[in-house]
Amino acid sequence: MLRLMLLPASATADAARLVSARALRGFADGFVSVYLAQYLTLLGLSSFQVGAIVTATLLGSAALTLAVGLVAHRLAPRRVLLGATILMLATGIGFALVSDFWPLVLVGFAGTLNPSAGDVSVFLPTEQSVLAAEGAAAERTALFARYTLGGTLFGAFGALASGLPAVAASQLGWTVVNAFRIGFALYGAIAVVIGALYLGLHHGHTVAATATVATPLRRSRAIVLRLTALFSLDSFGGGFAIDSMLALWLLLRFDLPLQAAAGVFFGARLLSAFSQLASPRLAARFGLIETMVFTHIPANLFLIVAALMPNATLAVACLLLRMALSQMDVPARQSYVMAVVPREERAAAASVTNVPRSLASALSPLLAGLLLQHSAFGWPLIAGGLAKLTYDVLLLRLFRHVRPASD
Repeated sequence: MLRLMLLPASATADAARLVSARALRGFADGFVSVYLAQYLTLLGLSSFQVGAIVTATLLGSAALTLAVGLVAHRLAPRRVLLGATILMLATGIGFALVSDFWPLVLVGFAGTLNPSAGDVSVFLPTEQSVLAAEGAAAERTALFARYTLGGTLFGAFGALASGLPAVAASQLGWTVVNAFRIGFALYGAIAVVIGALYLGLHHGHTVAATATVATPLRRSRAIVLRLTALFSLDSFGGGFAIDSMLALWLLLRFDLPLQAAAGVFFGARLLSAFSQLASPRLAARFGLIETMVFTHIPANLFLIVAALMPNATLAVACLLLRMALSQMDVPARQSYVMAVVPREERAAAASVTNVPRSLASALSPLLAGLLLQHSAFGWPLIAGGLAKLTYDVLLLRLFRHVRPASD
């Protein structure tokens, strides 16, 4: 799997393991996130309740990710990652066995389920902080591009496979609900494979000597907090258009069946995955901030236009165009954060700046569900696009001249 990602020449064996683990998590997330909303609907939950459960998953991920990131400088990375895989296994089992609203809210809050196309989990800060040191500084953006590519590409295949439970139910005479439950069990089983990869990490056994500082963000607090505020705005907008809520909107607005939605999200993630390979080239030519902003703006315009389309074909076309551009900023963003903070503060910085991907976006699905419960029109897409455009403008204005160190 790792050679398929074409890692930079300086990448270590640990980098390959981390990219492979990210790819497997991408497949698992892509598999369950597309049919999550329909599964919850089949259980008899309303659109608002679906949004509430999605919100709970994001809030829980935010709280746990922040807690882990702020103490990660005192813990062995491998121990943190293995603990996260145990939680992932428990999450799959919980969603496979629980059917009532409030227990599902609890499992969603405490677990690792990711209802979005990006990674918003507790794995993220620890993986990123380790990965940043597993290759040459000059190739860091390229390494993060492969890391993100692994998750997005295999997430595409996971999205495509999300239609299989419905097919299996039809062919084998199962109920669709029970077929979906088996899918959540598969999600848990993948955690075991990921755990085996983490066991082989060489640089994850002990805490680095430089990471024994008492304060996790002593030197970089100001820039990290400013970035966090901006990323919060971006994530709030993105929460209106995460996979689970887009799938629900396509179902309510155009009556698009799950098998068709699976194909749409497969194509969207493929476009997103391969577009990220261009990110290092663009960053080298134009700069990290410029790459983040000037690929993001047209993507957000396509999201707004999708809401206005009169039929499913045109709406899907706009969503695909959006996904061809919307994730190109991710490797640049991850590389930028790792480059502007000291090595010993990277885990905390990754946690604090990534928590908004869960915390700020946690409110949006709840609002999106409320909007969709009253109207099938694409108001969530318009709200999300406008919020993300505001983020783009502010990021360019405030950070265009803040350049990373050479490491």
